[in-house]
Amino acid sequence: MRTQSRRRPPRATLAAAAAGTLLAPLLSGCWTGAGGAGSGGDAINVLMVNNPQMTELQKLAPRFTQETGIKVNFTVLPENDVRDKISQDFANQAGQYDVATLSNYEIPIYARNGWLKEMDSYVAEDPGYDEQDVLKPMRESLTGDDGKLYGQPFYGESSFLMYRKDVFEKAGLTMPAHPTWRQVAEFAERTDGAEPGMKGICLRGLPGWGEVMAPLTTVVNTFGGTWFDKDWKARLDSPEWKKATRFYVDLVREHGESGAAQSGFAECLNNMTQGKVAMWYDATSAAGSLEAAKSPVKGKVGYAPAPVEKTDSAGWLYTWAWGIQDASRNPDKAWKFVSWASGKRYEQLVGDEFGWSNIPAGKRASTYANPDYRAEAAAFQEMTKESIEGARPKDPGVQPRPAPGIQFVGIPEFTDLGTKVSQEISAAIAGRQSVESALRKSQQLAEKISEEYEGR
Repeated sequence: MRTQSRRRPPRATLAAAAAGTLLAPLLSGCWTGAGGAGSGGDAINVLMVNNPQMTELQKLAPRFTQETGIKVNFTVLPENDVRDKISQDFANQAGQYDVATLSNYEIPIYARNGWLKEMDSYVAEDPGYDEQDVLKPMRESLTGDDGKLYGQPFYGESSFLMYRKDVFEKAGLTMPAHPTWRQVAEFAERTDGAEPGMKGICLRGLPGWGEVMAPLTTVVNTFGGTWFDKDWKARLDSPEWKKATRFYVDLVREHGESGAAQSGFAECLNNMTQGKVAMWYDATSAAGSLEAAKSPVKGKVGYAPAPVEKTDSAGWLYTWAWGIQDASRNPDKAWKFVSWASGKRYEQLVGDEFGWSNIPAGKRASTYANPDYRAEAAAFQEMTKESIEGARPKDPGVQPRPAPGIQFVGIPEFTDLGTKVSQEISAAIAGRQSVESALRKSQQLAEKISEEYEGR
């Protein structure tokens, strides 16, 4: 193990600090279910994010209880709140929650700190789960430094470009098989105003390390930039960062949605669904909503890979996954829930109950061989699978990286750093400061992280 400098605390200490003192206090009054009842006996407590597919799982959980006799107490919170509460409970190993929704950002960090149960032993004793059916990028992203699995994906996603085929046809435009960002900017200009009230593109501008920084970082990557070089030197003041950020900010200010500085995933989804934008670059998981039975744009949307500049691919990799707290009082029952909620039979259940376009896809190869799913998700399923399999979390740019991650940097300090930088970028999108000013402040923030990591 590499010797630590006396001036620098070990990474475990940094992780605990980042998970504790750097996080905002949890908002109160957001409880759903009986999560505070305490696990034990034939009950487990599950803490999860409040996205639509999770709420569907909550509706179907009585089926799991009927099959196993295990009662599930759910606590359901918005994304920022759930991250705060998970970090508090898992960092302290309080054991209040047996299972929680964690992403491929948190799981390797939590595993490194000993906060999670490894899952290899459970997988070995549960052949029906079929771990090899889980897409390789997902398995790798949920693996710890020791090579063991610490999470199982509920659903997975990458990012791609969504565009109105009918609008492009009327404008005489053809989307290339592999578009560049320069081409996208031209398309945005030519489709701006193509229909009354329509803008050329929707891009996130809402502050948040998982909001504006997710798509922007993929643009930075493919423009040749990186948050940190291989020696942990902060690079947010590099020409590549400036060029990518100026491009993104100018594009969304000139041809993007109204109120861009307050637009996140949900707002862009509404804009695309309501015909207010001709293009949208974002998560592949959005396609299911765009192609839903009651969607006004069903059948009108085309899908293309994430736009590139200097790299061959640019799509991100993300999964909401299940992690079992090391301090869980019921780890065996917790695994039964994880196995059920991430397994093939659960996808079949969702398909039967809610329709195949609603299943938590993006994680299993068998999903993309299922004729029911392929028929209902024909417009986007192949492009989604290709985007996930083409993601390169360990090598997303043009230079070596000191930590994995495409739309994030896989260190515990990134939640705080990414959030603060996002506020500066959002202010630039709103016109309250220049890109140069935003990046100058951001570089200073990143240099504080460099001081802790340089020389390791």
